[in-house]
Amino acid sequence: MPQSNEPLITQLQKSRNSKIITYITGDRKPFATRVADDVIPILNEHLEKIGHQPKLSLYLYTRGGDMIAPIKIIKLLRNHADELEVIIPYRAHSAGTLIALGADKIVMGKLAELSPVDPSTTHPFNPKHPETKQPMEISVEDLNSYLLMAQEQAKIPDEKMDEVFKKLSEDVHPLSIGNVYRAFRMARQITEKLLKIHFGDGADQAKIDQIVKQITRDICIHGYPITRDEGKALGLNIEPASKDQDKIMWQLYEQYELALELKKPFNPIEILGGNEYQEMKYIGAFIESEELSHKFVFNGKIRRVIKDNQPAIDVNIEKSIWEKVE
Repeated sequence: MPQSNEPLITQLQKSRNSKIITYITGDRKPFATRVADDVIPILNEHLEKIGHQPKLSLYLYTRGGDMIAPIKIIKLLRNHADELEVIIPYRAHSAGTLIALGADKIVMGKLAELSPVDPSTTHPFNPKHPETKQPMEISVEDLNSYLLMAQEQAKIPDEKMDEVFKKLSEDVHPLSIGNVYRAFRMARQITEKLLKIHFGDGADQAKIDQIVKQITRDICIHGYPITRDEGKALGLNIEPASKDQDKIMWQLYEQYELALELKKPFNPIEILGGNEYQEMKYIGAFIESEELSHKFVFNGKIRRVIKDNQPAIDVNIEKSIWEKVE
């Protein structure tokens, strides 16, 4: 592992009296990465090296990802520890929130954020511009809000709502609408399953139902930051990080932020300079522990080309793969 990260991971382990694995996904376009189940073999390699632990901590930063992967990740981690906590220095949105909900405890720094679980699906094409053949992202909450607005703001009576729905299905493919509803049901079911793990035996079903309602429906702003105080108010098992722990957590995040160049916009013209061609290699994600280090690497080329008789820049990502850092 890069020497610069190891001391901070070791410090945080001592402070938490735990073994730590970090899982960091990047949000720098075009090298953004998301929570996905391709990390399962990587995490397992770290866990096998670490061995079964009384307490395991997952240090997490992500803007979201696949909705099924969190269950797989949580089950794998819990098979290697008596107690599991998720440490959040900054953002753990959407699928990251689901991962946090599967832990016994969520340790949050002063800037830490969870978010609503608001999955999106895609329409086969943009109905207003079908000639582009570009898929259009549809948020579950956008669809719910459209129907609620028809009732609450437009005051359309219940007996007329079938006409509103018919109009919607003319603009959005019916199968896409069905897919949105399936995603909504899936989000609720997965959130409930993970909350039952979070609260353990004897969990209060009414409390779980209320949190599910808040996270998957009532908080209607996509990406709304659920702070540690709001998370506590929801009823989650949240521990505010101590001042010293928060400092270590943030220093570690800043090192990952630097390695992933999260604050630096990708500028292919600047990278090319006066050249016609340039190879590129960028890191998109990390999984690290004291024992091992893996990074997700994008490899490709940048070229000056002519398109439609106009000079242009072609960015071609040829390969993206997890690599072990030796």
